[in-house]
Amino acid sequence: MTKTPTHKRKSMEWCNILKKYVERNKKKRHPEEIKTEDFEIFNEYYQKWRGIDNEYKNIPSLYVKLPTEEEPLLLKLREESRAVFLQRRSRELLDNDELQRLWFLLDQHHTPPIVGEDQMINYEDFQKVGSEAGAKCQQFFSASVFCKLLQTDPYGRISIMQFFNYVMRKVWLHQTRIGLSLYDVAGQGYLKESDLENYILELIPTLPQLNGLERSFYSFYVCTAVRKFFFFLDPMRTGRIKIQDILACSFLDDLLELRDEDLSKEMQESNWFSAPSALRVYGQYLNLDKDHNGMLSKEELARYGTGTLTDVFLDRVFQECLTYEGEMDYKTYLDFVLALENKKEPQALRYLFRILDVQHKGYLNVFALNYFFRAIQEQMKLHGQEPISFQDVKDEIFDMVKPKDPLKLTLQDLIVSGKGDTVVSILTDLNDFWTYENREYLVPDTAEESEI
Repeated sequence: MTKTPTHKRKSMEWCNILKKYVERNKKKRHPEEIKTEDFEIFNEYYQKWRGIDNEYKNIPSLYVKLPTEEEPLLLKLREESRAVFLQRRSRELLDNDELQRLWFLLDQHHTPPIVGEDQMINYEDFQKVGSEAGAKCQQFFSASVFCKLLQTDPYGRISIMQFFNYVMRKVWLHQTRIGLSLYDVAGQGYLKESDLENYILELIPTLPQLNGLERSFYSFYVCTAVRKFFFFLDPMRTGRIKIQDILACSFLDDLLELRDEDLSKEMQESNWFSAPSALRVYGQYLNLDKDHNGMLSKEELARYGTGTLTDVFLDRVFQECLTYEGEMDYKTYLDFVLALENKKEPQALRYLFRILDVQHKGYLNVFALNYFFRAIQEQMKLHGQEPISFQDVKDEIFDMVKPKDPLKLTLQDLIVSGKGDTVVSILTDLNDFWTYENREYLVPDTAEESEI
């Protein structure tokens, strides 16, 4: 069909209009304008696809679900992210060369006069060292740190050695925190029993004092060490311990003390984590296990210590503690030992109070005290001794503890009074009761021996 002049004219007009439109849009737009438009388009589609209303767009997420084993890609991503984060934190710590340089700078800028053998530094020189020490050290050169270490120096100075030890301690804590966090599988700031077991197992080769342990004993050593952490730091039996609590207690110091090759015999014997201590506890367990089945019955446990624990107390131990067909395994035995060897500690008193609370009332009344003390009276008769009146013992216990309620003893009463260990001892062990009753005669003998 042939176009008429009118059609041609209109086509030309449209062409000109389109050309002008194209020319107009060829002009450069401001970057901020493009960025704003992109953001609006993104926000529009994001809200549309996620089903988010405008009125809720500023509410933050309050809970992020951890990936499950059915999401291996997310688990791996989380694991790798944590590893990178911990590596970055580790690089931020001072290494040995940087610590040596810090000590050199402190020594170089010390402030006279020297008091004894200890070099001192005032705040002005302290700031000079901070400016030369580098970015990693800046956190230690604050006014608050200086004030913490300031004591009675008449010139307003602090000890260089004390400051350097403070820095070393901080670096050690951060290093240990990072080391423990590597075993935190969940990444939530706590360790489960299996996590801590892996940490201690891999730590054994780095502790010279444990070089003599046979590999076959490693599993028993790890169990012995881990139980102390969980007994004292997880008294509510949640099955996990905060890494922060591990760092705050002294147990890790005791464990890492085994790096000292010249640790004295006395120090080793008093350290729960030492090889002699672990072998002692495990050896006692084996000696009690007369039928060699790897478990302890009530009759076998009755030989523990001096063999004077009452039957009533042992019955309650087996009622309240985890047993397997009426027998106690090594892990449960460790809790029992830790409780009896640390009766003054609140965690041990919590463990023992649960056993003494025969009525499960949350407190001990006259019935509960009499229930346990009758067994002491019966043992005294068997040994040909005149039984002590329960009324006298009961009055003495309440006088010692001074509970808030004159008819009840709570766990808090025992802890606050500082006499909880004495109360437990005279209700559960004949030998301890005899020692308490004859304390006035035994103390002079001890004093005489010390004079000799």
